[in-house]
Amino acid sequence: MAALLASFPISVDQYHAMIAKGILGPDDKVELIHGRLEAKMSKHPPHSLCNRKIDLALSRAAPNSWHVRNQDAVTLGDSEPEPDILIVRGKLEDYGHRHPGASEVGLVVEVADSSLARDRSVKRWMYAQAGIPVYWIANLVDMRIEAYSEPSGGDYTVRCDYVTGEFVPLILDKAGAGPIAVDSLLP
Repeated sequence: MAALLASFPISVDQYHAMIAKGILGPDDKVELIHGRLEAKMSKHPPHSLCNRKIDLALSRAAPNSWHVRNQDAVTLGDSEPEPDILIVRGKLEDYGHRHPGASEVGLVVEVADSSLARDRSVKRWMYAQAGIPVYWIANLVDMRIEAYSEPSGGDYTVRCDYVTGEFVPLILDKAGAGPIAVDSLLP
């Protein structure tokens, strides 16, 4: 069903209605990107390991006023992607009846192996256009964390890469929440 619908533009409200009516279910590996249903990539063991390591590291580092979400949706205008990791303002219970919006997200993380080109382009631009302040790509091809910040004009204006032996700063609300060892994030 999802493959058939991918060619027709839909709104976030229509997407939610399709989920509520059971037209799209948990076995449909899709996300809404710029009004189109797009297939989500399958995950290889290194991707899954990296995702879990990032989840654990960020959960330890996030201040009490923030929490970590793993592969949950975020609503961004005409899109509702499901990034690998999000750090979101507030408590879990704040989102019992809706997904967080861009203004409530401090960090988005995508783990990239086969999806690296897409995460560097479509996803990066989508998050920047939504005003997400910080975007990380856990680049499993080159074994580095690409940290993008300062969104402006539909893209991020700053990119810093961090490799094994280095520390990537966790910035929330333009303040440091602590450095995180790249070794603790990558497989």
